[in-house]
Amino acid sequence: MKQLRSILDPFVLMLLGTVLLASILPMRGEWAQRWDLLADAAIMLLFFLHGARLPREAIADGFRKWQLHLSVLASTFVLFPIIGLALGRTGAIEGPMAAGVLFLALLPSTVQSSIAFTAMARGDVAAAVCSAAFSNLAGIFLTPLLVAIFMQAEGGGISLKAAQTIFFQLLLPFAVGHFLRPQIGAFVAKHKQMTTVVDRGSILMVVYGAFSGAVVEHIWTKVSGLDLIILLAACALILAIVLGATWQFGKFMKFPKADRVVLLFCGSKKSLASGVPMAGVLFSPATVGIMILPLMVFHQLQLIACAFIARRLGAEADAEAKAAAATPTA
Repeated sequence: MKQLRSILDPFVLMLLGTVLLASILPMRGEWAQRWDLLADAAIMLLFFLHGARLPREAIADGFRKWQLHLSVLASTFVLFPIIGLALGRTGAIEGPMAAGVLFLALLPSTVQSSIAFTAMARGDVAAAVCSAAFSNLAGIFLTPLLVAIFMQAEGGGISLKAAQTIFFQLLLPFAVGHFLRPQIGAFVAKHKQMTTVVDRGSILMVVYGAFSGAVVEHIWTKVSGLDLIILLAACALILAIVLGATWQFGKFMKFPKADRVVLLFCGSKKSLASGVPMAGVLFSPATVGIMILPLMVFHQLQLIACAFIARRLGAEADAEAKAAAATPTA
């Protein structure tokens, strides 16, 4: 039971509760417009704090393992999109749900869980911090660009209005937060609980607003139980392919095991914290709810799979270290 609680993220239960609330009590009209303004402000604060939390030392130190970090970026922004596009060509998932799977594939990696699983598996935590930071920083620029290239038909793209929104809601707050890091970085680091509340609160606000709009547009008449089962299988397939590919590529590149662990965990994640706000900025209100559904499913799957793998790798590393310590030296 304890292991089950450690694998199942309580935040996912909060997300499901928010979807349920929006399904029962969706916001409409003027209240929905006011809520959207509050959610926009929360997103700006979220990216401001992301900028303030990005260590400049991580950027400088990261270049020492440039091959590892490029491998993580290639997995995140090349391998994932190729899989997403290929899956869409099969026709197994169609319409907005297929667009949501592709959007999932274009997102940056996570930060907190990538670092946590790397530490659990006895990988190089410092390198994981660098890779996760690079991925999120690159994602602010690359994700909107990739959406513009591959998802014009789904309402995503870089129109003048969308570009202005991306700049003022995402890029500018992030840049200001990072610029002010010398003044506020210590305060932000000291009050991690505050940043967690902003992270999760802003996501819940966007999810509630998005699914309220989706319910008004009759989302649950467009998504069947079979659709959800197919979506679950598709997300599991994507995760399995990427986990296998990153681990084998790390071996091919002859990375030390600690670095292969970094590639495995940083290269196989997709960020809910970045993805939900970005969807709210990049897509029309009528489609946001269904667009983030694949991301919510993938988020829980990646936590379950990576928790299991990290525990196993960590146990193996501890056993190897214990055996090495017990071996007499000449």
